[in-house]
Parts: sequence; structure tokens; C-alpha cells
Amino acid sequence: MSADSLTPLVAAVAAVIGTAVLAALRWERWRTPGRAAVTFAALLGLAAAAVMQVNRMTETYASGSRPAAAATGSELLTVRVPGPASGLTLTMYAYLPAAYRTGHDRYPVIEALHGYPGSPRTWLRRLDVQSVLDGEIAAGRMAPTVVLFPFQTPDPLLDTECTDLVGGPRTETFLTTDVPAYAEAHWRVRTDRAGWALTGYSAGAFCATDLLLRHPTEYAAAASLSGYASPGIRIGDGTENTLHNPAWRLRHLPPPRVALWLGWAADDRGTRRASTLLARLGRPPLTVTTAAVAHGGHSDAVWHQMEPVAFDWLSAHLARPQR
Repeated sequence: MSADSLTPLVAAVAAVIGTAVLAALRWERWRTPGRAAVTFAALLGLAAAAVMQVNRMTETYASGSRPAAAATGSELLTVRVPGPASGLTLTMYAYLPAAYRTGHDRYPVIEALHGYPGSPRTWLRRLDVQSVLDGEIAAGRMAPTVVLFPFQTPDPLLDTECTDLVGGPRTETFLTTDVPAYAEAHWRVRTDRAGWALTGYSAGAFCATDLLLRHPTEYAAAASLSGYASPGIRIGDGTENTLHNPAWRLRHLPPPRVALWLGWAADDRGTRRASTLLARLGRPPLTVTTAAVAHGGHSDAVWHQMEPVAFDWLSAHLARPQR
């Protein structure tokens, strides 16, 4: 049993409820020490439940991720990425396909961004991304690809929306400058725009869309899984209403020559509205592809369902491994 699993949280909530019921039944019979003890126990259980729920949301202290499956030969690495341009040094996970170990090709790259609150471990654990990538590549629906899963904030409770916050972390610079520089220095990856793409779920989906539109000379495509048309934070200079707002950009600026995939669940009203708005605003040379699942809301289950389709689509819009 891991600290971030559901079982300890359920046990803590049950303990709080049990303590409250016991207190309600016997309160009048207890003297002051007994009442103080049961009150302290209830508060302690409530605090424990709150801490565990916050940890489940932010994945600050998560159990280890599943190692690479020996049968496929893919690898999942953990690295620390120094950011000379951004001033950030953050952890990143990297998926290397099985073919990487035996060949000499340079591989296309996808940066996969996480939601808020959360971390890249959601991709690894709840979305089982290594198995998904192994399966799509083995089936020939996706070319062998290096996939990067960077952290997007030094503080799990600080939502950056992948922007350079005024007076805060320079996450956009980290993701678009430092992460590519690290990957190109340490692995055999393509260095041209045609070999790089983005994806993400929830807030990470907004990130993928925003970074694609802002950096069309660095990325060829992006896939948004239940994303938004505008950031949910204040950046500090008002650009959340303009340059960091994909809907505003598509209304007021010439669209770039990139490809965008937008997926959502029909019963997730917020992302459905945002995604259909972006699709409606998209015009050449930007190309937009849409996909919807019938139900599931804003959840891991929906993203897990859309995940292989999105990766396959991205692979079709990326350059092949380069000899």
C-alpha cells in the first residue's frame, strides 16, 4: 500500500466519521479529559485525511513508478534538468523506445505536460503511458519516439500554466529552451522543428496549445486532451487576456502553419466549449482535428481513452526517425 493510494485516504475518512459518531453517542457521559481526547483524535484524523488528499492531488510524495517492461525493451529514465535559460532545475522523466537501444537513428520528440494540481507521475501511473507507447509503437500505429515528461513548477501548489510568471518561475522558457537543449545534448533526438511536438491533459492541454501557437518555429504539432482556450491564472502582465490566450491569438493574429488535435468528453462542458471554440477559430494554414468521447467528464479515464489516439495522430504529423 502506497501513501498516495486511495486506501489510506478512505481509512482516514472512516476514522473521522467513526470518531464523530462515537462522540455523538457518548458525549454526555464523558468528562472533560474524555471529550478533549476524542476531539483531538477527530482533528488528527481530519488533518491526516486532508494531507493525504492534497498529496493525491499534487503527487508530492508518490510511490515509485513502474520500471521499463523487459518484454518491450523500452526505458523510462529519471533525470534532473538544469535550466541555464530559465533559472529552474526540475525533474523530468524520459521514455526511450525499444529501438533506441539497438539503432543509431535520431528520434522525434513529444513533450507531454501534466495538469494542475498534479505531476508527470500521473502520466506514468494513472495513464500507464509506458505501456500505451509500447503498444502503439509495436503495432506500427506510432513511429519510435522519445517522449519527455517534465515537471512544470518548482512548487506543486503553484500553477504556472507553462508561462513565465512575472516575479515567478519561468516555466515557458524552461519547457521551450532548457528541456529541448538537455534532450539534444543527452539523447539521439531530432533537432529540427519537424521532429518536435507537444501534448497534455487538462491544464497541460492548455499548455500544449498555447506553446504551439507561441512557438511555431520550434514545434510542428500539439494534441490537447480536455484543454482550455485561456489560462486560469494571472501571469502578472495581463497577457493571460492576449498573447497567452489561444482564443485571442486565433482571433487577432495570423495563424501559424502548425497542426492541432483537440479532444474532449461530451459531458465535460467547460473543455467542450473551449475546444469547439478553438476549432471554430482555427483557419489555414493552421489545421485542426477534433475528437470527442461520449462521457467520462474531466477525468483520468477519459485521458487514458484518448491517449493512444492522440499519440498516433502526433506521430503522423512528426518527421520519422532520422538516420
